[in-house]
Amino acid sequence: MADAAKAKASKAVRRAQTDFERSQERHEQVREVRRKSFEEARAAGLSMREIGEAAGLHFTRVARILQAKP
Repeated sequence: MADAAKAKASKAVRRAQTDFERSQERHEQVREVRRKSFEEARAAGLSMREIGEAAGLHFTRVARILQAKP
């Protein structure tokens, strides 16, 4: 019985770790899409303040996002 509980717990840990890693990958993809949209907005002539207003962020946060390396 104890071995079955250990195996079940071990399987749950592996599944949770896999799910966590997948969510991290997805998070990075979404961050990159956001950064690119900010770059496109800048290229279209929007100011940092205008981008921040549209995104609900402070303009200094927008600047930090744009400075992030892809």
